[in-house]
Amino acid sequence: MASANRQQETASLAVRVARLYYFQSMTTAAIAEEMGTSRATVSRLLSYAMENGLVEIRIHDPGEQSGGLEQSIKARFSLQRVQVVPVADSAGAQENLRRVAAHAAAYLGTLVQPASVLGLAWGTTVAEIANHLVPRQVRDVDVVQLNGSGTGHDYVDSFGGSLVSRFAQNFGARAHGFPVPAFFDYAQTRTALWRERSIRAIRSLQEGATINLFSIGVKESGSYVHTSGYLSKQEAQAIQKDGVVGDIATVFFRGDGSWRDVPLNARSSGPDLDRFRRAQHSICVVSGQGKVAGVRAALHGGFINELVIDEPGARLLLADDAEAAPAAAARKGRAKA
Repeated sequence: MASANRQQETASLAVRVARLYYFQSMTTAAIAEEMGTSRATVSRLLSYAMENGLVEIRIHDPGEQSGGLEQSIKARFSLQRVQVVPVADSAGAQENLRRVAAHAAAYLGTLVQPASVLGLAWGTTVAEIANHLVPRQVRDVDVVQLNGSGTGHDYVDSFGGSLVSRFAQNFGARAHGFPVPAFFDYAQTRTALWRERSIRAIRSLQEGATINLFSIGVKESGSYVHTSGYLSKQEAQAIQKDGVVGDIATVFFRGDGSWRDVPLNARSSGPDLDRFRRAQHSICVVSGQGKVAGVRAALHGGFINELVIDEPGARLLLADDAEAAPAAAARKGRAKA
């Protein structure tokens, strides 16, 4: 009880300091004098307020209203929201991922509200986002795994399940794992399992997700699906031959955004990609130029309504799409003729 009281007192002081600092523009020295404490204590309270979700910082970029990268991508692909994360062209892949993930984590913290259902597609990017979450308790929240992560060699669904638990703990939410393989050996097995009441309950929760958080898996960027034993050599060759450029939640799609007739999808535990069109927030988070082709295909498929992307990738996305559009129009014209 004493510990809880101390925590509540610290939170109350942190809120008071944050209001003086951010709302009244007082310096740490002035706040320290008013409260009869030291500047070091004031700084610690400000850090506490930030780390515990008592303060949220939002930046309103005027360039977003005047034709910057974000506005151009938003208009080109009819998106609800685009966030371009500043990253130097010389930044390494890990630093690029870290910055994009930290930005996405901060944004997600502003979206999760009471009664939210957060759907997670596991992967390296979502795991990095988990590393940057700011603890924030929100009532009546559910976090649900969108696709199984068991393999043919190891049925234990550890990767996806642990991610769901981390996000749920961060928001004080209920965690709902999906203890099935990423890919079934037989489509008939999936069909039969989907009829089970326990699985139907999870899939109903997936269907009702208000926020979907995912990245694009591509072989060229060392996607977890391609590097961790989920696909046999024959399966990898088959999807490459079929023109697959990426996956969302282990559901594969081609460069034109088509996915329903990709044979491997009949055995995937991932969701119907059309579901992402219906969610209030379908947030795709990507870093690295190797994912741009996959992002472009997913955008043309309509699976994304919000995009968080690094700046070099955003520039390449616009440039490549501008080059691809005339060629696509020409192909359509020849087909009509």
